[in-house]
Amino acid sequence: MPDSDDAKNSNPSNSGVSRRDFLKIGSITVAVPLVAGTGVVDATGQEVKVYGPGKVPVTLTVNGKPRSLQVEPRVTLLDALRDQLDITGAKRVCDRGECGACTVLLDNKTVYACSVLAIEAQGKSITTVESFMQDGKLHPVQQAFVENDASQCGFCTPGFVVATKAFLDRHPGATAEDVRRGLSGNLCRCGTYDGIKKAVAQLTQKGA
Repeated sequence: MPDSDDAKNSNPSNSGVSRRDFLKIGSITVAVPLVAGTGVVDATGQEVKVYGPGKVPVTLTVNGKPRSLQVEPRVTLLDALRDQLDITGAKRVCDRGECGACTVLLDNKTVYACSVLAIEAQGKSITTVESFMQDGKLHPVQQAFVENDASQCGFCTPGFVVATKAFLDRHPGATAEDVRRGLSGNLCRCGTYDGIKKAVAQLTQKGA
């Protein structure tokens, strides 16, 4: 199909916008919010709240306590926890949501902290491995990992502990196959899976 200026102008009913230009405009309209004065609206006309580009005030509820900080909108929950709040149990390993070393609980659901923006975690309950030990006593999951030598370098261990607790809270009578599937989102580069399996088996027998 012709797409030149001559072809456009040869049709009296033509609006003056080529087919190629029309497709470009259409794709931009769908993909990008529209600027309306000082505000921003999406393709449906609904106003969109804009953060940044500089630092903005954020309040995160971490282990039951509200914590106020200033972050750029691009900062992940993992970076906010580690770099600004000095809560370092969640580890940065792959930094792409694949290994689970940064696993935390967000409203009691496991998430990769490297894949959640800090501003998105506002108004939600964030639970990290630091809260598991109470009055100097290890949580049963932590104790089982110790007793079964379920860690080597330790980088993956906090994420595994958080994921294990969350899984067993939902599935206290899980089978070995259930456990394998349920913890498949966490990886151990040292290959300490045998110890982890034994720790979880011990917990399913005792009840975590």
